[in-house]
Amino acid sequence: MNDNIHDEVKNNRPGDLKPEESNVVKPTQNKLTALWANLIRFGLGNSVIRTGTAVLSILLILVVVFVMLNVDFPSRAVSLSLTETPAAIEPVVTPTYPLSTGAGGPLNPEADEFAGITRDASLHTLFPVKPRSEITTYTVQAGDTVFGIAEKFNLRPETILWGNSYTLGDDPHRLSPGQELNIMPSDGVYYEWHAGDGLNGVSEVFGVAPEVIVNWPGNNLNMETIGDFSSPNIEPGTWLFVPGGTRGFVTWSAPRISRADPAVAKYLGPGACGTIVDGPVGYQTYVWPTTERYISGYNYSPETNHPAIDIGGQIGNAIYAVDNGVVVYAGWNDYGYGNMIVVDHGYGWQSLYAHLDALNVGCGSYVYQGDVIGYLGSTGNSSGPHLHFELMSETYGKVNPLNFLQ
Repeated sequence: MNDNIHDEVKNNRPGDLKPEESNVVKPTQNKLTALWANLIRFGLGNSVIRTGTAVLSILLILVVVFVMLNVDFPSRAVSLSLTETPAAIEPVVTPTYPLSTGAGGPLNPEADEFAGITRDASLHTLFPVKPRSEITTYTVQAGDTVFGIAEKFNLRPETILWGNSYTLGDDPHRLSPGQELNIMPSDGVYYEWHAGDGLNGVSEVFGVAPEVIVNWPGNNLNMETIGDFSSPNIEPGTWLFVPGGTRGFVTWSAPRISRADPAVAKYLGPGACGTIVDGPVGYQTYVWPTTERYISGYNYSPETNHPAIDIGGQIGNAIYAVDNGVVVYAGWNDYGYGNMIVVDHGYGWQSLYAHLDALNVGCGSYVYQGDVIGYLGSTGNSSGPHLHFELMSETYGKVNPLNFLQ
């Protein structure tokens, strides 16, 4: 068997194949193969393939464009002559149905169940809110502030004060639970007419034209019967709303009390000091005046006639002198501040501490920055324990303390 296998292998060696049974390699193929082998050897095989592919793609696109431009394709669009009427086209008649006279009735008399599209009535129709023209009232609740009430009725804070001058006296600290406040229909001033008033003078004070007051519906005035503006037919005691009117605030806060003239504070209450001998002057830098550092109640707010900050705390917390100086007021204040201290720091600056529970200094006392001068309380017009603190300048008036305290 082995001899047979050997003979079979021997007889089938490639070298023993007859010429007509072998693959004949032509000279041209040898040259192309050698060329391709050289391209591969030099790393140009992939580049040749990419270049060839690109050239073939461009040629194919050119052939397609040539065919599209030179071969006529049958048009699918069928045009009709404008001068000929296509007799073969029959008009299509769309059937019509009589409309029912009954509400919600069928459009098709042969299909009674067809009722068409109906519109449901909305049970929540919204009407635009009409502007108010009348004065309403509001009962103050615990925790209310002038800012909060104004925001509730979409008014500026000063309008709450200007609408309740007798109740609040332009002092936001007079706000207390249970009070009935007038709420204006829009921003403006509420004014009580007095004998001898003239429309021209009143309107000028509040910065509006006389016609604005007369034409406001809630005032119940009539241009035809008002008479002469200098002496109009308005009964004394009549309250009029002045829409858009403004005015200055009545000053309820303490004036600046200089050490050179402390007698100016006599009308403020029994805490007024007499002659003050010169004392220490400050650094013109100011430390925080108490132990707590949060605002409780009102911030500095000229628009609500509150030129101070209210600092929260507990009754008995220490009150510190914010800078060196001399005490020019120490004691009770009759205008809502309760127990009050005023320190003159020199250079035209003073600090004021109100609603104190107790005082640790008296008139003429020399104080130095950081000294304990009193204790936090809730005396006077106060809704709870806090320090009412003001910083005053002879040049700039009552400034925002938060811009100066450290």
